[in-house]
Amino acid sequence: MKSTKHLSLVFYGTLMLFAGFTPYSAMGQATGVLKKEATEEQLYRPNFHYTPKKGWMNDPNGMFYSNGKYHLFYQYYPNDNVWGPMHWGHAVSKDMIKWEELPMALYPDNQKYIFSGSAVVDTKNTSGLGNGKEAPIIAIYTMHDADKEKQNVIDVEQQDIAYSLDEGITWKKFEGNPVIKNSGIRDFRDPKMSWDETHQQWIMILAAQDRAQFYKSTNLKNWEYLSDFGKNIGAHGGVWECPDFFQIKVQGTNESKWVLIQNLNPGGANGGSGVQYFVGDFDGKTFTLDPQFAKRVTEENAVWLDYGKDNYAGVTWNNIPNADGRRLFIGWMSNWAYAEKVPTTPWRSATTIPRELQLIKKANDYSLISNPVKEINKYISKTMTKKSAKGKGSLTLVEGGKVDLTQAIIEFNLKNLRQDNYIFMLSNKAGESLSFGINNSSDSYLFVDRSKSGRIDFSDKFASVISKANLKGIQKEAVFKIILDKTSIEIFYNNGEKVMTEIFFPTQPFTKISVSSNQGIEIYNLVINDLSIK
Repeated sequence: MKSTKHLSLVFYGTLMLFAGFTPYSAMGQATGVLKKEATEEQLYRPNFHYTPKKGWMNDPNGMFYSNGKYHLFYQYYPNDNVWGPMHWGHAVSKDMIKWEELPMALYPDNQKYIFSGSAVVDTKNTSGLGNGKEAPIIAIYTMHDADKEKQNVIDVEQQDIAYSLDEGITWKKFEGNPVIKNSGIRDFRDPKMSWDETHQQWIMILAAQDRAQFYKSTNLKNWEYLSDFGKNIGAHGGVWECPDFFQIKVQGTNESKWVLIQNLNPGGANGGSGVQYFVGDFDGKTFTLDPQFAKRVTEENAVWLDYGKDNYAGVTWNNIPNADGRRLFIGWMSNWAYAEKVPTTPWRSATTIPRELQLIKKANDYSLISNPVKEINKYISKTMTKKSAKGKGSLTLVEGGKVDLTQAIIEFNLKNLRQDNYIFMLSNKAGESLSFGINNSSDSYLFVDRSKSGRIDFSDKFASVISKANLKGIQKEAVFKIILDKTSIEIFYNNGEKVMTEIFFPTQPFTKISVSSNQGIEIYNLVINDLSIK
């Protein structure tokens, strides 16, 4: 790395603009570095990614929108910070950014755990479970029999339903459970149901070990098996879990396609948990891959929604109003390879930033892109911009803490890229750093390297490899959008065509961003937004 004395005059203006100020620390005090007495809570609990006050959290469940509120349920164990007998936790938000934790929603019964599932607002009371006044909320979930599991039998999981007449606050389990019995499959879980407007039916997709199964219903209580999909297609390094299935319009057209989101563990893009997707058509019974997309799956083995190590079990909200029309997604921001070992004690795990999914078409092929929901922008408290900055060697973008890097959105364009490495680095005064950027060689890729990011010794799987996302050839230019929140980075590359989500645990907050390259770098439209979310 070359000395910063090689800065160009243009870039030097940027350095002076964003340097020499004292940061707002994770303790809320302008101290320059975090005080030694900072608690784990102050250092590691996210500012705006949802996490429960205490206990263990994993998969998002049962998300629906109703009466101005987004409901988020999730796998929850309140009595410890590791996985245990599963409940459904519950939180609500008016904008998906600021969340209010509510009392527990669903409880296990006699070693019968409440695993992942989904919920819908039954506006027409097709279930007959309404009271004539309020539309019932119908939740379907996997009932996991822990006693049977101990006996080493196969049919430990079945699908049950519960219903609520008060916006998901209290629930009653259906007396006619199970609504889908187990037919002899060991991993048989995570039902995601929704209304299929095209074929005028309720549909459900269910993970069945190495494939997805499709069902239909008229009343949410009686389900008919339709077909399955996925055996020997896509990634199969582990068990398929937490599917989602929906119809979506191709951006800028009147064409619609069907998308299957399929999580699996292990076997992710960079090890451990991961989320892949498929694009095709659905005739009301059978899902068929689009021919061009099928070629892509064959060539790449899998097409990933997120190439980072910390986005898993992601699914989308039901009942988003037509006037809104977005397909909204959220994931669990961790990885089963180390989720129970991360250095947080009162609680463990957070969700990703909620994201809008869109389907685009290029060269006759389809891609699902994702970007942060627009609601995050209303929490921008301060913005700094620079039209252009150029230089060679190691260049400092932010130093001295004029920006609070524990809650920020950073955007920039790179142009005139060469066959070179472009390494961005978040760092602190303790000598810790998190690196990301582009290796722009013939086999170019995005990367995130957290091997020096602070506490990494809790698991040999946390930082043993550099996470990569293939970019298919040398890049000429690039667009980055980065969301930072204390212990997480979410990178949205080229308007969400590639995404990487990773967590990290420094011993004090990062206060500096720099970039290095050997042949020079050109940054345009640099925008750094401070967020204020309390």
